[in-house]
Amino acid sequence: MENNVALAVPAWVPEGAQRYLAHTETGRSIRDIARSAGCHASTILRQIRRIETRRDDPLVDAALQSLAETHFSVADDRRALSPQINETREEEEFEREALRILRRLCETGSVLAVAEDMDKAVVVRDTGEAGATRTAVVECKIAQALALKDWISCDNPGRISRYRISTSGRTALSLLVAEAENKARARNEFGMAEVQSPFQANTSGAQPDRIRRMRYSTAESPLIALSRRRDRDGKPFLDEALVSAGERLREDFELAQIGPQVTQNWDSFLTGGARGSFDSASHGGKGSSDARDRVARALSDLGPGLSDVALRCCCYLEGLELAEKRMGWSARSGKIVLRIALQRLKRHYEDQAERDCMIG
Repeated sequence: MENNVALAVPAWVPEGAQRYLAHTETGRSIRDIARSAGCHASTILRQIRRIETRRDDPLVDAALQSLAETHFSVADDRRALSPQINETREEEEFEREALRILRRLCETGSVLAVAEDMDKAVVVRDTGEAGATRTAVVECKIAQALALKDWISCDNPGRISRYRISTSGRTALSLLVAEAENKARARNEFGMAEVQSPFQANTSGAQPDRIRRMRYSTAESPLIALSRRRDRDGKPFLDEALVSAGERLREDFELAQIGPQVTQNWDSFLTGGARGSFDSASHGGKGSSDARDRVARALSDLGPGLSDVALRCCCYLEGLELAEKRMGWSARSGKIVLRIALQRLKRHYEDQAERDCMIG
């Protein structure tokens, strides 16, 4: 099925975005997508999670919404009847527009500015005392494609979002320049003319009453929120290594749930009361046994209390206030215990890596 989806969407759409939309819009399971792609389910899971975390970017979110409506709508099967030449022309026009815009963004002081509810974006260059000069105008559909491909990035989205060329955008620009030079030489040698056609995104497939599927992992991890806080020394309360350890536990936990239903009962690691509606013992099915074993080893190594807060905050994504209440802790003590748990979890993964190296 994935191959059919890949043929239906524009060629510029990244593979990870295609798999994300296949999962969130058509309901395909992570395991099914991984089987079609010939890779491990964890690879698909990481791609999906990465795309979801980028939806705070307005251009990325708009691009995904447009693709969902025009290429992943069940009612829009007309796309299969459109001539393939149109897809080729759209791809060629996208590359020409990308080359034009990325070149402008490489100029010193240049940004791409996008305002809410505007059909076009502009590239402006800071000229110092003279102010700013507009150097290019671009359709928002092109800007959305550039953002989805991670060729431009925005540090602070807002009413007017400003994008700068990214490292991958500079690499892409070099490839586009080389490809354009090769095409120019081919035209000179063989008299071949490049096919011209405006880049347009198909909007006829939008369905106003189409059921919107829930986005993947819409709840933010408490670890991300804590990583934004600063301690007395001005340093992040949770550094990147501790957040990575917690996210690694969460990834294994989610992989362990892959399958028709949840099978593992984690309540034995909860020392401060039940989680409420979670009742894993009542389900059948089979998840990833390796991931399940990794989670069990990590929680066992943490021990009572630490495993409780790690399971609640990293895996169940419970807020600290709720976790403190259920475990009977005093207010604002949860974040301290969580940091201790993450430090212990980080050491667990480091020790596990050393053991794996010795065995290997």
